[in-house]
Amino acid sequence: MPNVDNGGPAFARAYFEHATTGEWSPAQDGMSLRDWFAGQAVGGIVASEGESRTPSDIVAKRAYELADAMLTARESGNG
Repeated sequence: MPNVDNGGPAFARAYFEHATTGEWSPAQDGMSLRDWFAGQAVGGIVASEGESRTPSDIVAKRAYELADAMLTARESGNG
């Protein structure tokens, strides 16, 4: 797979102490913004195609194409 800008973490969480237990939870990177955008796009793609039964690999490819376009628009200030 080519080196693609993933947009950075979408839901990162810092290392923190639980207020009630005092235990520490490790930091988590979360999913990439690219994966989040693609996941959101899947619902729209499937809903818009109705009963066409598009193969999953095609839906996934379209979702990541949309995610990449969103990241590009975001970087260029058009988003």
